[in-house]
Amino acid sequence: MRSAKPAPSVDAYFAALPTDQRKALEHLRSVIRATAPDAAESISYGIPTYKVKGKAVAHIGAAAKHCAFYGAVPDVFAADLVGFSTSKGAIRFQPDAPLPDDLVRRIVLFNIERQGLA
Repeated sequence: MRSAKPAPSVDAYFAALPTDQRKALEHLRSVIRATAPDAAESISYGIPTYKVKGKAVAHIGAAAKHCAFYGAVPDVFAADLVGFSTSKGAIRFQPDAPLPDDLVRRIVLFNIERQGLA
């Protein structure tokens, strides 16, 4: 959720969320961190961001009515995203209908490879 002042840390960002969104994003965080264990975690653009070698490979966040995974979401994943609200750089989902872990892993790995960070 956006506020006038960005959260000072990812933990503070999560602490300010409703329970359902916090749990959904904490799970997403664990999948991203397991997939890219060397990724640095920070707040960028007001949301949790994961960077490998200084380049963002994933962002996650919450809005009033949904959670989201941000980053390059190429057409190659279109079949896996049926039923989710998407745009070129975002996948929106409900906390009780999260993104599949395997899909999150594949997108993060795709973003790492696409940027030549592997």
